[in-house]
Amino acid sequence: MTPPEPSAHADAPPSALDLSTRLTPPPDSTTVGRLRDAGWKSIPVAEEIRRNASARIAAGQPLVSGVLGFDHSVLPQLENAVLAGHDVILLGERGQAKTRIIRSLVGLLDEWLPIVAHSEVNDDPYHPISRFARDLLAEAGEDLPVSWVHRSERYGEKLATPDTSIADLIGEVDPIRVAEGRYLSDELTIHYGLVPRLNRGIFAVNELPDLAERIQVGLLNVLEERDVQIRGHRVRLPLDIVLVATANPEDYTNRGRIITPLKDRFGAQIRTHYPPDAATELSIAVLEADLPGRVDSGEGHGEDRPGTVRVEVPDFMAEVVAELSQLARQSPHLNQRSGVSVRLTIANYETLVANATRRALRNGETEAVPRISDLQALVSSTQGKVEIESLEEGREEILLSQLVSAAVLLVFRRRVQLDEPQAVIGAFDADTVVHAGDDLPATAYAGTLAQMPPLSAPVLKLTGGSEDPGVVASAVEFLLEGLHLTKRLNKEAAGSRATYRGRG
Repeated sequence: MTPPEPSAHADAPPSALDLSTRLTPPPDSTTVGRLRDAGWKSIPVAEEIRRNASARIAAGQPLVSGVLGFDHSVLPQLENAVLAGHDVILLGERGQAKTRIIRSLVGLLDEWLPIVAHSEVNDDPYHPISRFARDLLAEAGEDLPVSWVHRSERYGEKLATPDTSIADLIGEVDPIRVAEGRYLSDELTIHYGLVPRLNRGIFAVNELPDLAERIQVGLLNVLEERDVQIRGHRVRLPLDIVLVATANPEDYTNRGRIITPLKDRFGAQIRTHYPPDAATELSIAVLEADLPGRVDSGEGHGEDRPGTVRVEVPDFMAEVVAELSQLARQSPHLNQRSGVSVRLTIANYETLVANATRRALRNGETEAVPRISDLQALVSSTQGKVEIESLEEGREEILLSQLVSAAVLLVFRRRVQLDEPQAVIGAFDADTVVHAGDDLPATAYAGTLAQMPPLSAPVLKLTGGSEDPGVVASAVEFLLEGLHLTKRLNKEAAGSRATYRGRG
């Protein structure tokens, strides 16, 4: 697997040598002799990463881009680990950007690296480690052919599973090479696994404790002792690799899930965390969500896509989605050991927009604006991303609906201050009933405001003065639901349809 790096660059190397940044291969350095004449120097990969990280830090640039909420916690620790040249393990529950962080580290490698041409293990032209490259160097000397690899090819990732084998990570005897006439004792019969092929690069292991203990021992042996036995054949592999890994804290600390010598190898253990507040959570959701139209959470995010319904997400509705995840991480009814991923926020944000878009398409509207009646759709998108502790059958949906209501109440109390609460409540006389639902067109709510003038002022406050029918409809539903949750209106609900009336 490779990180999200533009691989097209590898097909067209630049033509000028720049030894200050080591980014571009020279056009004539096709042999070790020419490489040496050009002044290229070989350094360990940890030193290479340290040098490039130092340049970024000195320039005020982030070590890892696209990660929010870690500026004063995770990222300073990561900078320390990189500057110290340490192998790193990131501990955290699911959905805490661990994989994104380790994949971003590839950007700290030089863009291009010279290797012995056709080497399976990225042999250093000056100090080759494989039998193939050593024999070639002995034969060709300074005319040893050199090729260049892009940094995207120097990163490899393995999801640890119980069936992972030594052959996957380290290597195995290749029967085809044996059939070609080589002896089993010949090192050239070995087909190298993922780790040797990432020599002079970064090797990442996701969920490290899930590796069987004997595989952990094999991984430690090749990384620490620099040798390995494959089918009884002892091979010296002085690999130059930076090891990064991820793990769930519960698995990593359980006795027997991780061998002590491998745990001791990591110089830096960094604890990740979920977004500290709803604002950060929302920023991540807006950044990551894949939406059918224009997204606007008050800061102009997104862009119009031709042929789709335009989407606008009011601030107060977007905040409800973020607060839902924040409340879920505090709920005693949810399994907090497995965590409540930020992917829940992203999925709920997308589902909210999708439900509003579906309504707009059915009603022939050109704009989709999520509102309270769309929140019912979040129950299904939430169920698949949380682990609910044992409850009576059928209670799961009730629990999640209660969390949604708690999120709405939290945002309502923060955003709505009624100047004349008695006038608003008094507008609901004994015969006044207001209908709401995710199938009603936005224009239906204009009649509600005409019928009940005291609602107009607080609604306009919520919309920021906008009289857009979709935004007004969303604000009306939000205001009505907030009044119900603060026990000032009665509500009768059936699915996504609801009626509001006075409590008198």
